[in-house]
Amino acid sequence: MNNPRFARTAGWLVLAGAVAAGVLAWYVTREPVSPFETQPAASTEPALVSRGEYVARVSDCVACHSLPGKAPFAGGLEMATPLGAIHATNITPDKNSGIGNYSLADFDRAVRHGVAPGGRRLYPAMPYPSYVKLSDDDVRAMYAFFMQGVQPAAQPNIPSSIPWPLNLRWPIALWNGVFAPSDTYAANTAQDALWNRGAYIVQGPGHCGSCHTPRGLAFNEKALDESGKPFLAGALLDGWYAPSLRQDPNSGLGRWSEPEIVQFLKTGRNKHAVVYGSMTEAFNNSTQFMTDDDLAAIARYLKSLPGDPQRDGTPWQYQAVSTDSNAPGAHTYATRCASCHGLDGKGQPESMPPLAGATSALAKENASAINITLNGSQRVVAAGVPDAYRMPAFREQLSDQEIAQVLSYVRGTWGNNGGTVDAAAVNKLRGHTDPASSSPIILHMR
Repeated sequence: MNNPRFARTAGWLVLAGAVAAGVLAWYVTREPVSPFETQPAASTEPALVSRGEYVARVSDCVACHSLPGKAPFAGGLEMATPLGAIHATNITPDKNSGIGNYSLADFDRAVRHGVAPGGRRLYPAMPYPSYVKLSDDDVRAMYAFFMQGVQPAAQPNIPSSIPWPLNLRWPIALWNGVFAPSDTYAANTAQDALWNRGAYIVQGPGHCGSCHTPRGLAFNEKALDESGKPFLAGALLDGWYAPSLRQDPNSGLGRWSEPEIVQFLKTGRNKHAVVYGSMTEAFNNSTQFMTDDDLAAIARYLKSLPGDPQRDGTPWQYQAVSTDSNAPGAHTYATRCASCHGLDGKGQPESMPPLAGATSALAKENASAINITLNGSQRVVAAGVPDAYRMPAFREQLSDQEIAQVLSYVRGTWGNNGGTVDAAAVNKLRGHTDPASSSPIILHMR
């Protein structure tokens, strides 16, 4: 027997499902509104193009969108994720492979919202949750630079190797709705202009949180500005531990003055540290080219971020040790490390960094210490001149146990309290960072 009530209910459910499907389809394919909808042409004004080049430097676009020996901004960099490899795209003004057909509104939506023409969603490896803070003026200037100041390169884009259905892009729209903000930077009226400029750079074009802020299960940054305690509190990424940029005395910038932060970003070193890991690329391509005023603004902002009293415990103080120690790892240190870093761990001013009080020797995370010992450091190029000194790779010279012992020695000597390192941790990172390996850690860039 027919049941009219059941039929009506089923009909309403079908209708509701169709409406919900339609709303979802609209939501995941819609293009964000851009303030530049009626401004399709790129300005040829030299001052604006020059300004855009500077904004692109601050944003470090070249680091991901260029390969050594290839045309600048032509893409191709492989990023291996747990789902498969993706590749940075061609962002030169080539009309076939690049962004030559982008209007200013198209460019704006891609940079600030991660949406390419036609509603195609970009993977959040592109730091649009940070770039959304860019001002309209900076977006306009950067567009002028990419259209007028960059040579087009007919280098085809490489498709991702993420398999179907994981390669479907529409779920990214839902991710954006939860984790990606939609507003540009709003000045904090309780702070001065220098602080606000620093906050703008750090949160926006500098996208410092992409490396230095811990991520959640959905690969989202746990905080995007100073209102959240996890913001810039340190994070494990690419087999490195990007340290805290907050005022933590041991694992962060608590012992650094504002001028020392400026010096580090401008020259790649100061009395506390030298750049290494992913920060080498940020320095080589970006921070050293920033104006002194902008670096001072960054330093002012970072020094305003409080540390976590529970994170570090007692602030580090130097403690001298006997040079004839028989502790495990002491002999390896004396024969492999002391010629550069000193038997006293104090390094050599202006050339070799100290290990006494080094962040990598105080942080609870030991990935950076292991990684740089295994694989050495990248070339630091300051003002066009390559650094004469590099940390050598000990991957072939030292066993997992020897590396674990020498790092445990360093992390437990001269007042350092980072804790011991075990051979299993060394072995794991040795495998992940092997040049022949395709194993991702979180986002492994090649």
